[in-house]
Amino acid sequence: MRAALFRKSVLSAAAALVTGAVLLTGCSAEGQAASDGPSAGESAGEESSRPDDAEGGEEEDETEEPAERVVLGFGDESEQVRELQARLEQLGHFVAQPTGYYGDVTLGAVSEYQREAGLDVSGTVYESTWAALTDATETPGEEDMYPPQQVMGYGDNSEQVRELQARLKQVGHFEENPTGYYGDVTTAAVRAYQESAGIEATGTVFEPTWTALTAETETPTEEEMYPPVEIPEVEPAQDLDERCLTGRVLCISKTSRTLSWVVDGEVRMTVDVRFGAEETPTREGEFEVYWKSRNHHSTLYDSPMPYAMFFDGGQAVHYSQDFAANGYNGASHGCVNVRDEAAIAQLFDAVNEGDKVIVYW
Repeated sequence: MRAALFRKSVLSAAAALVTGAVLLTGCSAEGQAASDGPSAGESAGEESSRPDDAEGGEEEDETEEPAERVVLGFGDESEQVRELQARLEQLGHFVAQPTGYYGDVTLGAVSEYQREAGLDVSGTVYESTWAALTDATETPGEEDMYPPQQVMGYGDNSEQVRELQARLKQVGHFEENPTGYYGDVTTAAVRAYQESAGIEATGTVFEPTWTALTAETETPTEEEMYPPVEIPEVEPAQDLDERCLTGRVLCISKTSRTLSWVVDGEVRMTVDVRFGAEETPTREGEFEVYWKSRNHHSTLYDSPMPYAMFFDGGQAVHYSQDFAANGYNGASHGCVNVRDEAAIAQLFDAVNEGDKVIVYW
């Protein structure tokens, strides 16, 4: 009887120890089940009968290689990102200027470099990517990391462009009146100035060009920025086509190269105009303004057409910076160009859609 009671107490103690072990090791610090204790189907004896790994057992724990360290990744912003971008630029994978921010453009450039270099394509700079990239490139210089910033360039239309043109005129590189539009004429003038100043001739105003030009010139006066424009005399009504003498009409003469704004036979304004080239002539006839677009930009020719008043397909009356700068040395693609910006701005406000347009010889 005492023996039976003794065996029962031993078994109870063993069970308590097992239960305590389970309670103590049931979850790891991260909340995962521990794997060092016996499974539910194993006894303590079976567990102890396993060969000890340290004594040369056949089963070995598979150890995972540590994850590779991330050097740089999406969203980072630092000097090292700027260096990364400059190094990628050396290899032709980063075409923008270094910014120091790891965004979509940088991620794409890293991915393309990894693909070309035979690395795992992730878009993230791991240690292996950084090591390969630094081996393949030179340490970027200060100018590579911080290239000159663009101040003005082709297509800009602003007061600063007008100031640029006035300053270029002071040093003899811009012969026309300032217009505020950065087109072909301004590009050529900037390039000519850069060549004379010993600056890389790009035709675009970067910081060194603007610094040199402003140091060499004086702040333009109001008259230099907005010189008076000669406006042609109003054309007598009797010299106009008879179709222009009734109603509200844009009366355009190819013979005199003028546009007259006529209301009920009264000439309100006359301005110089330019027409299309021989291959792209301005069509003659009677039309009407069917659409007005104040800040229009031609998608066909990728050029600005401010104060555009369309009268026949893609042909319109509009302001032309090229006409203002080059006069009759050029031609349009069929439109009626006006070179007096102040006058056409006033005309644009006066003309209504539906008003007549007469183009004649």
